[in-house]
Amino acid sequence: MRRAQVLMFKKLIAVAMVAGFLLAQEAPMKNDPKRPVDKISRDLKVKPEQFVACFSKVTPAREGTRPTPEQKRANKAALLSCLQKANPEITNEKLDAVMDKYRPGGHEAQ
Repeated sequence: MRRAQVLMFKKLIAVAMVAGFLLAQEAPMKNDPKRPVDKISRDLKVKPEQFVACFSKVTPAREGTRPTPEQKRANKAALLSCLQKANPEITNEKLDAVMDKYRPGGHEAQ
């Protein structure tokens, strides 16, 4: 009986680890490591911490997919309104220009 309990416990741990890994893959990234936060924040005239905090409100598309038009609008609205609290001079056009500047492939990659 003891051996069966140990095996069951090991199986439960393995299942929990796999479930945790899968859940972590689904969670939105709070600080996208592909973005040069220091350069973006400098161009937008906000602190890097402010950009990271605002970007945490964005829900990137899953790896290998593109965001829907609704996701793009929602993400843009969340990011822009948050950044404008830090720097009211940021416009939609300025945000687009800066993000495109540092996006691999530029605007076309969006």
